[in-house]
Amino acid sequence: MKKLIIVSILSLIFSLNTYSQRLYEEQALEVGIKSINNFREFLSLKNDANYKTELEPLIQWGIDNFQKYGFDIERLETPELPLLLASKIISKKAKTILVYLQFDGQPVDNSKWDQENPYKAELKIYENGEYKSIDWNALENITTKNINDSDIRVFARSASDGKGPVLMLLNALEIMKTNNLELKYNLKVIMDFEEELGSPNITNAVNKYSEKLSSDALLIYDGPEHPSNLPTLEFGARGISQITLTSYGPIVPQHSGHFGNYAPNPVFRMSEILNSMKDKNGRVIIDGFYDGIDINDKTLKILKEVPDNEFEMKDKMQFKTPDDVAGSYQESIQYPSLNVRGIQSGWVGDEVRTIIPSECVAEIDVRLVLESNANTLINLIKNHIENLGYLVLDRKPSKEERLKNDKIITMNSSTSYDAYRTEIDSFIGKWLINSLRKTFNVEPVKIRTSGGSVPISPFVKILDIPAVSVPTVNKDNNQHSPNENIKISNYIRGIESYLGILLEDLE
Repeated sequence: MKKLIIVSILSLIFSLNTYSQRLYEEQALEVGIKSINNFREFLSLKNDANYKTELEPLIQWGIDNFQKYGFDIERLETPELPLLLASKIISKKAKTILVYLQFDGQPVDNSKWDQENPYKAELKIYENGEYKSIDWNALENITTKNINDSDIRVFARSASDGKGPVLMLLNALEIMKTNNLELKYNLKVIMDFEEELGSPNITNAVNKYSEKLSSDALLIYDGPEHPSNLPTLEFGARGISQITLTSYGPIVPQHSGHFGNYAPNPVFRMSEILNSMKDKNGRVIIDGFYDGIDINDKTLKILKEVPDNEFEMKDKMQFKTPDDVAGSYQESIQYPSLNVRGIQSGWVGDEVRTIIPSECVAEIDVRLVLESNANTLINLIKNHIENLGYLVLDRKPSKEERLKNDKIITMNSSTSYDAYRTEIDSFIGKWLINSLRKTFNVEPVKIRTSGGSVPISPFVKILDIPAVSVPTVNKDNNQHSPNENIKISNYIRGIESYLGILLEDLE
């Protein structure tokens, strides 16, 4: 079998014009299935960056697994968790590609998962309307047809976001090593262990280690591909800012029978503020929030070429009418967004109490686009609240301030990272489009900007390089939620994608 793989790959490399459908399918399937035990071990390593002392085994895993493929490893120290830089330099004259990988994951709530331990991966198949656990031996002798005809997935925290892409890249490197294939360019891999915390040290680290990170372009191996399951490229991502608002009622919760109709309820104060920010159709009505966004005919053509099925999207999310910000899903994510991601006051459920709460807290995220400025949008929101008659503070109010002002809000904000965007017809864009065409014999989906956020803008700005995401995991992966998963079919195709990129000439 090994000889067949060698002959197959080498013949295709030396006859570029003979590339055909699913160029590396069989090689990716064989190596991908063999790697499942390594994947399960990787998934068992805890990766919640809120518990930094638990992440050293994860860091060592990254060191060990990239060293196996001839990479030089450096720990790039930061005030908290380090970054890892793996480098394989073939020539000082060759171009250099920097790949970004995420190793950490979201926190877990075991009680919400349909398995005993989110860090103990389970293999499941979809049958009769539900996912049922099956033995890992089911993958032995599995064929591509079996995988495509069945919905088989690995369920575990970070299966898709972002340990899956790490294994895809390592498997692509394994195929190259087995077949004595050489890189076409210098390759550097940066491993981030704090992405889910907003990568708080990334900007300073990129500044400090800019010479070590110097490259010609950045690829981000993260995120879900288009729901059509076509190979996908994302040429930008929105940035993100966070705002915490706190409104106030009585200094401590009060009995609603004794003081209802007398003590002001902070929930209604917060409701007034939040309700004033959008119209009934979901469009932000804060003056200036959408300023600077220009969707011209060229851009509109790019957006319309993305094969979205919005009827299916609404059906899966189970709502009738989307927010009326723009004419389509793709067009809507070209604008900054204002989202209430959580609200808390008093007690609910089994702990509900007949009280007037003392505080109401709303957590907001603002997704940024390239044309928007984080500080400008935050100030627009602050000014909007002040125009409603509120005293806006960056701390808890004093007793004197509470007695003097009816309407008080505490507002704290931060920005994790800005948006970035690369032109589709840039050199890196053309190179990647060509690679995916050859690998899959189809035209890849080209997304101008994705709705999510990744900590990439510091690399783009400081290193002055273009950046493109190569997403590979299934869209319905429950990213950031209980029962996170990756489809085996996506796992295999991801290996194919990354192998094709590794073997593509970069002039």
